[in-house]
Amino acid sequence: MSKYAFGIDVGGTSVKLGLLTIEGQIVEKWEIPTDVEDGGKNVLPDIAKSVNDKITEKGIDRNDIAGAGIGLPGPVDGNGVINKAVNLHWDRKFNVADDLSKLLGGLLVKAGNDANVAALGEVWQGAGKGYKDMVMVTLGTGVGGGVIHDGKIITGAFGAGGEIGHLVIKPDESIHCNCGNCGCLEQYASATGIVRLLKEELGSSDDDSILRDSELSAKNMWEAVKQGDALAIRVAEKFGYYLGWGLSIIAGVLNPEVFVLGGGVSRSGDVILPYIEKNFKKYVFHGCSEAKIERATLGNDAGLIGAAKMVID
Repeated sequence: MSKYAFGIDVGGTSVKLGLLTIEGQIVEKWEIPTDVEDGGKNVLPDIAKSVNDKITEKGIDRNDIAGAGIGLPGPVDGNGVINKAVNLHWDRKFNVADDLSKLLGGLLVKAGNDANVAALGEVWQGAGKGYKDMVMVTLGTGVGGGVIHDGKIITGAFGAGGEIGHLVIKPDESIHCNCGNCGCLEQYASATGIVRLLKEELGSSDDDSILRDSELSAKNMWEAVKQGDALAIRVAEKFGYYLGWGLSIIAGVLNPEVFVLGGGVSRSGDVILPYIEKNFKKYVFHGCSEAKIERATLGNDAGLIGAAKMVID
């Protein structure tokens, strides 16, 4: 019976790697730089070298390794095929799982989208533990998502399952999202979206606010909310309206037991939850209204934990 698995979480600047037990405990974690030069041709070889070196360093018998899971910033289908990854400078479609497996001497490798993989980590060892149906919402520079049904990742037909940040919730929007559409959820509920809402509110109002003399950031906005700043509270209301409404739509399609909020915005604390919850309750179909909204607990470890889980199952 296998004893270990490797989890790999690939980002545009660094790769987080972890050696885990099959029970989900992290034995060791480390990082290596992401080399995106020359079309990112060294990304997988560098990962393979780091994993192979760790196997040698620890004196691990390869028969004791379940395999290696890898989360990637792009759509990945159920067979491990990625269809481009802009942040890694990959401009082609290829099977990441097969290629990395060869570099690892035939170890089992499974690949998935990074947000989906983080969702699997949270449902296995984090805020979603004990639930079988969960939607992870990552609130960072953009809005990402991962859908778990019956404990498994839903990748969708083309690997884009869970791309909730590009749910169009304001079709009359004139400003384009990075995806090319207008009115996407991430234009209002991400860290950059919050700053945009904040700038609009500051520009349209002469009200006093502690934010007029501070750096405009999502973190500072939520700190101002905690201090009772009226202008910041109006921005929080708008944020909660868009995200709560968006979650109500998702609930009507997937009917999850719980939404788990991760990413930098979620680390502002429980102050954000009432603004989301009241709008979710206002718009959600009554048959889906029992879904809970929780904050993620695994932080930056969610991706590598979820990646390992893919090969442990």
